[in-house]
Amino acid sequence: MKTITFAVALSVAAIAFAACGTAPTTTNTNTRTNTAVVNSNTNSMMNMNGSTMNANSMNHNGMMNHSDMKSSPNAASAPYDLQFLDTMTHHHQGALDMAKVAVEKTQNQELKAFAQKIIADQNKEIAQMKDWREKWFAGKQPAMNMEMPGMGDGMKMMMGDKMKKWEATSGKEFDLMFLDMMTSHHEGATVMSKEALTKAERPEIKTLANQIIKAQEEEIKRMQAWKTAWSK
Repeated sequence: MKTITFAVALSVAAIAFAACGTAPTTTNTNTRTNTAVVNSNTNSMMNMNGSTMNANSMNHNGMMNHSDMKSSPNAASAPYDLQFLDTMTHHHQGALDMAKVAVEKTQNQELKAFAQKIIADQNKEIAQMKDWREKWFAGKQPAMNMEMPGMGDGMKMMMGDKMKKWEATSGKEFDLMFLDMMTSHHEGATVMSKEALTKAERPEIKTLANQIIKAQEEEIKRMQAWKTAWSK
């Protein structure tokens, strides 16, 4: 009888020990998991706030907020070639943002194909400018200059509530507003590029500037023709 009682006591003790040991393990796992999630979220917020394009510079579509653009500190005192690379890269990003909205919303297949071409062409040019920047100006502070000829006029259509109003439209109104905004934007790029032909030191930048002028002046003519035809 004593043997049976002792065996039962040992069994109860074992079960109790197992229960006590399991609870802390589960709690510790949950604690570690929750801590990891918190740390992950904290790091994400820190990275976003610490980057050049932080959460405050993006709109609800994940695109850049161009409504409060300002020149980089001391941008005007940077070498002209650096100013051009940083400023034109930012300018091209504006075209990408508009073109992406157009691809998503327009029902006009000509305009959709046109917007897709803008995305492809300007992504390629952005990649080229970033590559040159890394080779020629590695470690230099940003030099985006809103005072460069063509920059302010080229981006004004994207400032304030203009983009929101455009995104809220549809059909022909949406397409015509896109043509107006992109035409103004292209005109700004050509003005900036024409200045680069006389001010840039690097021949590569002058070659790119000529390419931008030729391509975007042709696209301006196409958009003006479409506007005339689609306004009827």
